[in-house]
Amino acid sequence: MAVSHVVYTNGHKKENDEFDASAPPPFKIADIRAAIPRHCWVKNPWRSLSYVLRDLVLVATLLASAIHFNSWFFWPIYWPLQGTMFWALFVLGHDCGHGSFSNNAKLNSIVGHILHSSILVPYHGWRISHKTHHQNHGHVENDESWVPLPEKIYKSLDNVTKLMRFTVPFPIFAYPFYLWRRSPGKEGSHFNPYSNLFSPNERKDVMISTMCWVAMFSLLLFLSFIVTPLSILKLYGIPYLEWSYLRGGLTTVDRDYGLVNNIHHDIGTHVIHHLFPQIPHYHLLEATEAAKPVLGKYYREPEKSGPLPFHLIKYLLQSIGQDHYVSDNGDIVYYQSDPYLLNNNKSK
Repeated sequence: MAVSHVVYTNGHKKENDEFDASAPPPFKIADIRAAIPRHCWVKNPWRSLSYVLRDLVLVATLLASAIHFNSWFFWPIYWPLQGTMFWALFVLGHDCGHGSFSNNAKLNSIVGHILHSSILVPYHGWRISHKTHHQNHGHVENDESWVPLPEKIYKSLDNVTKLMRFTVPFPIFAYPFYLWRRSPGKEGSHFNPYSNLFSPNERKDVMISTMCWVAMFSLLLFLSFIVTPLSILKLYGIPYLEWSYLRGGLTTVDRDYGLVNNIHHDIGTHVIHHLFPQIPHYHLLEATEAAKPVLGKYYREPEKSGPLPFHLIKYLLQSIGQDHYVSDNGDIVYYQSDPYLLNNNKSK
């Protein structure tokens, strides 16, 4: 069963007589691949490592600045900036997981573990589940992250769970819970090598990643005794929440993040990345431009952003407010809204 996004007006599906995005496209994935220049598939490990160095220098500079100023005037500036850089580290680790960082599997694993463990993400556990997401995106039963909830599962959730899942700012805290317990209706954990997320031959990799995660978490605990827990919360904890919030805003349509595009390694260029995750992030823009004539109406131009992507807030609110569950029946299903949840939230 596949899920499709659709525009709603007053709770009803808005049909488009001219273009049916759910219909099979008139082209094949091979046509898109052929339109993308060959050099866009080339991975340069030195170029990839240069982005790692850039991001680590910026993270260290922000950290040193926060320690130096240590004022409540600077902290609200530091938190979103450092949270943005945590997301940049995540994207590079994500490229390692896809193999688009380099052709060297060992280099990808080492860099991926360093980057993802530094922001408390189990590298192999996430890498494997994210591969499942790419292979099954939009499939109600088999997709992995941000899975559309079937109506039966949605209606089995208690009101507190629904409120936490579909009311800002609670989804900010969803990502750590997802890593530990996955999405509603799915069992297992990204940290447990014996979870049904993983095959027996992947257990060793998952165990190594979990050990790296424990080492990073232990380091944070140790540092909290050295410089106080409040200092670690201000320097690391709040930026950690900021980056997971940004991750939640990503969808499989392209988004323009303004000045943040370059910082986030153009991962907002998400359509081509989802089709061809082997393409390095520094070739995504060129590959997208080359693919547009083939994609035609199946590609939506992202709304242009100002210097900062405040326009994305409306899409986040729209998604949380409308995309609650999908029907249990049908081959292609659309998101539906729960009017009772909306009324309850308004009354509160």
